[in-house]
Amino acid sequence: MGTQRNGFTKRETCVLSVDVGTTSIRCHVYDKKANIRGSCTTKVSLLYPEPGRVEMDPEELWQGFVTVVKGAVQDSGLQMCQMEALGISTQRATFTTWHRHTGKPFHNFISWQDLRAAEMVKSWNNSCTMKTVHGVMKMLHFLTRQKRFLAASLVVFTPQHVSLRLAWALRNIPQLKQAVDEGNCLFGTIDTWLLYKLTKGLVHATDYSNASSTAIFDAYQMCWSGFLCSLLSLPLSILPKVHNTSHNFGSSDPSIFGVPIPIMSIMADQQAAMFGECCFETGDVKITMGTGTFMDINTGNKPHTSVAGLYPLVGWKIGSEVVYLAEGNAAGTGTAIKWAQEIELFLDVKETVSMANSVKDSDGVCFVPSFSGLQAPLNDPKACAAFMGLKPSTTKSHLVRAILESIAFRNKQLFDVMLRETRIPITKIRADGGVCTNDFIMQLTTDLLGRKISRPSHFDMSCLGAAFVAGLGVGYWKSKEELKKLQTTDRLFLPQCAKGDGCNGGFYKPVLQSWEEALQRSMHWYSQS
Repeated sequence: MGTQRNGFTKRETCVLSVDVGTTSIRCHVYDKKANIRGSCTTKVSLLYPEPGRVEMDPEELWQGFVTVVKGAVQDSGLQMCQMEALGISTQRATFTTWHRHTGKPFHNFISWQDLRAAEMVKSWNNSCTMKTVHGVMKMLHFLTRQKRFLAASLVVFTPQHVSLRLAWALRNIPQLKQAVDEGNCLFGTIDTWLLYKLTKGLVHATDYSNASSTAIFDAYQMCWSGFLCSLLSLPLSILPKVHNTSHNFGSSDPSIFGVPIPIMSIMADQQAAMFGECCFETGDVKITMGTGTFMDINTGNKPHTSVAGLYPLVGWKIGSEVVYLAEGNAAGTGTAIKWAQEIELFLDVKETVSMANSVKDSDGVCFVPSFSGLQAPLNDPKACAAFMGLKPSTTKSHLVRAILESIAFRNKQLFDVMLRETRIPITKIRADGGVCTNDFIMQLTTDLLGRKISRPSHFDMSCLGAAFVAGLGVGYWKSKEELKKLQTTDRLFLPQCAKGDGCNGGFYKPVLQSWEEALQRSMHWYSQS
């Protein structure tokens, strides 16, 4: 567990924010200038009970949450009573279920990375039922021209969505099924679980950003999808109440932190990062490169209907304003770099930039970063991670360069889909997440996109976004314009036109073509069993 000390006077008040990520839980104490005045971090323990299954212990996660809040406040030199509000950002689509009265979970959190429902996904997507649904929805769209019917006609399930993983749990965990039958079951993503624990079971709720990330929420009607729940036999009774992103969700029980702290925002991590990057305008783009890559574009006050796998999300709902995003993601970004370090391709992540630059190219080696399948636009959960084009002349530096290139190539792939589908003029691009500290990936992404990209001074944008929303809710900050003035930039990356496909040189065009061939060869690798 790590801390960072900064002192200040007792009269100050601050905003607390916690981000529960895939690999760590971080808490920061923010002052009026959005400076981090105290921090605490602890690791998240991922459990792998069987191949393809990824879980977390709910009680361990809760204890980690409490620990980092206490640690960050202690690190700041302030008292708990000087915390004006608490904001919470969480990884999305990771869920558990628990007993309504005892609060005891029926199973571990089933992670967004979990692939246990992959066969159910394939079966449903190929089923006659789905073909019928698509046909009916196409007809309804033709008759009404309502985009929500077009969206429904294009729906395909993926393992990342909560929907079929929850259906799997209801089918395979007997005590869960019994609790549902008896009316004693509650469902929740991480935010809902933490809120339930913070309020000692008084509140069972979520916000629109988290709800829209489950794939059982209708972003057009702004409610849980009764149709989808009926289709998959998911009981509506177990789902939490959905509130605005900026909302007084109640206060933490005084027994936890010594004093009650108002919980003023709950937010899904990518939407929170978008808010933290001040991507408030239509056409603003954020690229978060962490455990996975998430590329989001602000689509304004209307959800985007996608044909290639971009996902329409509620960015946030504050008062009557609803902001929508379209998102593409690529799993395995940080995972690929961590794996390369574990097999000792390098000792320190900082070495990767100099290693990649020490060779003029990857020597024809391509890396496919699909440790959890391939997402948009290929959408194949059975794809494998792979090196292709290895030769006797291949060195560690070539392998490292191929890995870093693959991350930038996926960024290019997602960006092209986003441009083609949304047809929204891009106003700005900002990058965040731990992997954005890698200058090679950032510069290559900039070259391939042919657009300038800003990198912030601080990378915990999800934490900052949740803090901003919570602070606005209690009047700590007054407006979005004030938040924009607090924004800092570490470096602005500009396209080097000799290299990027987005510029005139097209140096990477044949490399990209080879890499796309490698993607095709990696697809459908794993057997149906």
